[in-house]
Amino acid sequence: MTFTDTFPLPAEAGTGPLAIHLRGLHKSFGAVRAVDGIDLAVAPGEVVAFLGPNGAGKTTTIDMLLGLAQPDAGSVSVLGLDPSRAIAEGRVSAVMQSGGLLKDLTVGETVELTASFFRSARSATEVLTRAGIADIADRKVGKCSGGQQQRLRFALALLPDPDVIVLDEPTTGMDVEGRRDFWTALRADAARGRTILFATHYLEEADAYADRIVLVSRGRVVADGSAAQVKNLASGRVVTATLPDLTAEQDAALRAIPGVQSVEQRRDRVLVHTSDSDGVARHLLTATAASDLEITARGLEDAFLALTTSGSPA
Repeated sequence: MTFTDTFPLPAEAGTGPLAIHLRGLHKSFGAVRAVDGIDLAVAPGEVVAFLGPNGAGKTTTIDMLLGLAQPDAGSVSVLGLDPSRAIAEGRVSAVMQSGGLLKDLTVGETVELTASFFRSARSATEVLTRAGIADIADRKVGKCSGGQQQRLRFALALLPDPDVIVLDEPTTGMDVEGRRDFWTALRADAARGRTILFATHYLEEADAYADRIVLVSRGRVVADGSAAQVKNLASGRVVTATLPDLTAEQDAALRAIPGVQSVEQRRDRVLVHTSDSDGVARHLLTATAASDLEITARGLEDAFLALTTSGSPA
């Protein structure tokens, strides 16, 4: 299944430049085309999830956005500035997956040391509190959990009081509680008007915390809109029912119903992806012994798979 529809890019506001503006971005590594014409406009104050499978071009795009790599073609501007200038002025910060921490320093010492690199920085106490780790300021970084280290990176990113924060897989390695605490701190900060762009493999994070989802596949944007809009690109619904021991004849009969896209047996439940949920429900209830029938809309994971599988544009 192929979807190439995208939603309109936000127009540049009359009161100032876009927070992030990528135009015709291309980047190759030898014969590998990592980014193939990405256009992205992010207005100030938006929280944007940047999603895609491994190899889709997410990290390469983020590297160019942060001035860590130069595009082969196209342009990048952050708050109307070249990325290197925006970063030098402390207007952009990043929270990356790993690196950048000295294990023998305490959390507080790490923040104080990093703050000394800036001409003007927020207080260590303030950023540690905003990141939710003020209570472990005296703990050695090497003794911190993965989630605590990521929140420390978030605290460091807050030091210059940036207008834009970019996060690349910020909750990798965190447990469920750590991820929840991290996003609570981040969303509270976003509520103050900061622009946030984050890449993640956890689709539920994008669904729960992003104002907008940008989905990339093979170096191109294949969907751009709210979570509801992106979900709607994976048309149809899922009909589930209890039906133990689905026979080959029952499977074939379900697949023959117009609009049915797939049939799957999971233990004693049958799942039918279809564009005609009423027809499938009617068949299950009248022609089989199915019970406990449910009809649900397709989710973000369905849209993600539909838009990024081999049928998507190359």
